[in-house]
Amino acid sequence: MLARLRHWFGLLLAAITVTLLLALAALVVVAVVFRKLGAPLVWYDEVAAVLLAWLTYYGAALASLRRAHLGFPELVEALPRRGRIAAVLFAELCVLGFFALLAWTGWQVLQVLEGETLVSLPWVPVTLTQSVIPLAASLAIVAQLLTLPEMLSRARAGGRLSHAEAEDAQPAMPAADPAPAAGGRAR
Repeated sequence: MLARLRHWFGLLLAAITVTLLLALAALVVVAVVFRKLGAPLVWYDEVAAVLLAWLTYYGAALASLRRAHLGFPELVEALPRRGRIAAVLFAELCVLGFFALLAWTGWQVLQVLEGETLVSLPWVPVTLTQSVIPLAASLAIVAQLLTLPEMLSRARAGGRLSHAEAEDAQPAMPAADPAPAAGGRAR
């Protein structure tokens, strides 16, 4: 059940992240074309910055789910069993605390920015653009909680704590073929 929920949550975060990436890329291309035509988009810089921020925050939530953030799993794996469990719990509490603080602070920022709008698009409220902070932080908390049981299980069993899924998903580099091409000489 938890694995299935984690899978669908990962697909949702990946879809959001890919959509934001494609939107940002399309916006950059459109902006370049309009600039070349002598009619630059006045709102491009502001919207591109917002899309990049959204991509960063949602990507961070996805990285949390995939356990792809910077860490020291080999150091924790070298500890005795009780030390591994304590280190994993301590790290999880720190990460959850950070994202909870980020969500709370992000919510406070939204209260301060109430009524403000983008400069180049006055009909877009700044609270909409900044809502990504508490929202993505909350999604990162969900991601951490969805992967916590597996991390504790690995710590108890002495298994790998690194993001093995990401490492296993990487294709191996093909070996160079030492045989010369047909009818040719080796270079």
